[in-house]
Amino acid sequence: MSGEGIKGPLFGVHFNLTDFQAPLGIKDPITGKVYSKLKDMSKGLSLSYWHGITTKLDFSLKLNGIFHDYAAKYYGETNKTGIGFSFEPKLHLRPFSDAALFAPFLSAGVGVGLYDGRFAGYLPAGVGIQANLNNTTYLFLEAQYNFGWKDQTNPDNLFYSFGIAQNIGREKVQEPVVVTPPLPEPPKDRDGDGVLDVDDKCPDTPGLAALQGCPDRDGDGIADGDDKCPDVAGVARYQGCPIPDTDGDGINDEQDKCPTVPGVARYQGCPIPDTDGDGVNDEEDKCINEKGPASNFGCPVINEEIIKKVNRAAQNVFFATGSAKLLAKSNASLNSVVAVLNENPTYKVNIDGHTDNTGKPDKNQTLSDDRAASVKAYLVSKGISEDRLTSTGYGQDKPVADNKTAAGRAKNRRVEMTLRNY
Repeated sequence: MSGEGIKGPLFGVHFNLTDFQAPLGIKDPITGKVYSKLKDMSKGLSLSYWHGITTKLDFSLKLNGIFHDYAAKYYGETNKTGIGFSFEPKLHLRPFSDAALFAPFLSAGVGVGLYDGRFAGYLPAGVGIQANLNNTTYLFLEAQYNFGWKDQTNPDNLFYSFGIAQNIGREKVQEPVVVTPPLPEPPKDRDGDGVLDVDDKCPDTPGLAALQGCPDRDGDGIADGDDKCPDVAGVARYQGCPIPDTDGDGINDEQDKCPTVPGVARYQGCPIPDTDGDGVNDEEDKCINEKGPASNFGCPVINEEIIKKVNRAAQNVFFATGSAKLLAKSNASLNSVVAVLNENPTYKVNIDGHTDNTGKPDKNQTLSDDRAASVKAYLVSKGISEDRLTSTGYGQDKPVADNKTAAGRAKNRRVEMTLRNY
């Protein structure tokens, strides 16, 4: 945050990886350099504090936590994850100013750690790069070699970390000093509304400049002296009063095509129409040109004898066992339904298939679908338009009798046909 390009103070969080395998090859070239795969490295987290010393030299304190099988070194135990803690102060030297977006650096310092109950020191040295985001947030990527003082406690290792640090300081901003010259004595304004008396039509009552110093209590832009409704916002063509709404339906008379009858906005202030005058408005009436009760969606009630005729026909529809194939003895019943539909072109039929609970539910569902579809196909084959028919299977989900008895199961294996005229 400093204008001189000196960092900090920052507080950071880092993810770290430790490779204990690579130093073995580095110190003993004959064995060859072997770097651990990412999944084999020990993971951990670090907390850090950073502060700039100069524009190119920083100081940091870092507390590291590393999950590692330290006990394997001490006690010969394996597959026991321990945790090591280490504390390291370091210096970081950069070739570029801290204000640069990206800046590499060299690091060196000392460290001391507690590893599964044992203390050991080490010397960290490495390289890194920082990204400066608006002098507030920093990203750090580091790699260092830790020289262990006690190989049995904390052997040499390669240590990598990536983290983010946030500026926790506050930059002092020098407030500019504003010197206000003395104002000349203003002209007279008795009511103090900012409109000079010479221009104020209401010099003793505070008002608005737009109204030449006169008040407007309801804020409708019409001065109270000219406003017939001074406490209710209105419009000039009604002398400051609101546009009237004679029928009180919330639609003002200027937009209301039925200003004396309450209505709705989508019909421009008129009531929802009822074309056939049956008391069911057109939006809810499925037969807007034929009178009928609301219980039948505004459509005429179908004669009870016709309904019974279709129901009897449905009770005499038969299929081959376990199949959707219609048996010939079903034809007479279905032909009677065809006759009803031909005599009443506005009638439609819902065809529902049902089964008992014998067998698997999914197969019963498929069978009920297919049987309802077979009845529909028969009616279509007799000249009934497909858009007048719907077929649905319900499987074993809607029994009308007890499936524990043969008689009950027989009743549950059925086709229902519901006649409607909407």
